[in-house]
Amino acid sequence: MNFVREALAWIVDPANLRGPESWPVHLAEHLGYSLLAVLLASLVAIPIGYLVGHTGRGRNLAVGLSGGARALPSLGLVTLFGLWLGVGLAAPLIALVLLAIPSVLAGAYSGIESVNATTVDAARAQGMTEWQVLGQVEAPLGLPLLLGGLRSATLQVVSTATLAAYVGAGGLGRDLFLGLKTQDYPQMLAASLLVLALAIALELAFELAERLLQWRSSSLNPREIQ
Repeated sequence: MNFVREALAWIVDPANLRGPESWPVHLAEHLGYSLLAVLLASLVAIPIGYLVGHTGRGRNLAVGLSGGARALPSLGLVTLFGLWLGVGLAAPLIALVLLAIPSVLAGAYSGIESVNATTVDAARAQGMTEWQVLGQVEAPLGLPLLLGGLRSATLQVVSTATLAAYVGAGGLGRDLFLGLKTQDYPQMLAASLLVLALAIALELAFELAERLLQWRSSSLNPREIQ
């Protein structure tokens, strides 16, 4: 319990609240790295997931690749890319993108597949093209599951982004690794608590967004989406 009190004292210590190496700066870096990784993963995974979900082609391959990517060790990837690309943000960013892709991909194609076939047929009967069906019917109705995939990916990335400091980047991992190096356990615990608080805040934000999307999706039909 003493460590917890000391960790909380470290967080509110004015010396740790200001300056380029303060934890608020590291928290902003940590959040920025995480959101950037999820954004890049989404740019790759969402189009592929939508194509797989809409056409049904390549699903087994997508599932297999996603499962294989989930099994990759994050620290091993960071180390490998760090040796290849050198110190900096590039190595952990690539590893975080690879970590995020499976969840986003699964959310994208699952969302499209979850749309009621009758709804899709009704949209086609109204004269919609396949692109219109995908963009105006399947994608909006599948948003809750896509958001669930983004939620899972974001939480995984936030918890893993501490490894960015392992190869010289910033984030809350700097405080954690510095505490480990100097045997400053309250600092290590403080960094861990900040990562946990960030993850909880993002979890609550996604929970609210999912509830709003579920309510909106339940009121949509092809005639309203047109």
